[in-house]
Amino acid sequence: MKNKIKSLKYAISVIALTFPVLVGAQFGGNVPIKGAENMPKGTIYTIVQNLMKWILGIVGFVAIIGFCIAGILYLTSAGDDEKQKSAKNAMVYCIIGVVVALAGYVIWNAAQGMLRGGSGGSTTF
Repeated sequence: MKNKIKSLKYAISVIALTFPVLVGAQFGGNVPIKGAENMPKGTIYTIVQNLMKWILGIVGFVAIIGFCIAGILYLTSAGDDEKQKSAKNAMVYCIIGVVVALAGYVIWNAAQGMLRGGSGGSTTF
C-alpha cells in the first residue's frame, strides 16, 4: 500500500512538472488564442471602475425620473394631505438614493487614493 502511494506521488509530480511543457506555457504565451481578439484589453481595476461609473449614471438617471414622477404626484394631489405626504416622501427617498450613490463613489475614490499612497483619489467623471 505504501509503495502504491509513493508511486502515485511520483506520477503526480512528473505530470505536474511536464504539464507546462505539454501545453506550451514555457514559451511566454505568445501563441494566439482563438477568439481572444474580442476580449477587453483593460485590467480588472479599469473594468470595475468603468462599471461603477456606468452604475452611477444609471442611478442618477433613475433618481431624476423618480424625482419628476414625485413632482407630478405632488402637483396632482389637489390638496389631499396623504397624496402630498407620499409625494414628499418619494422626493426625499430620491434625494437619499442619489446621496448614497455619490457617497459610494467618493468612498471608492478615497480608498483608491489611500491604497495608492496619494492625498486622495481622482474626482474626474
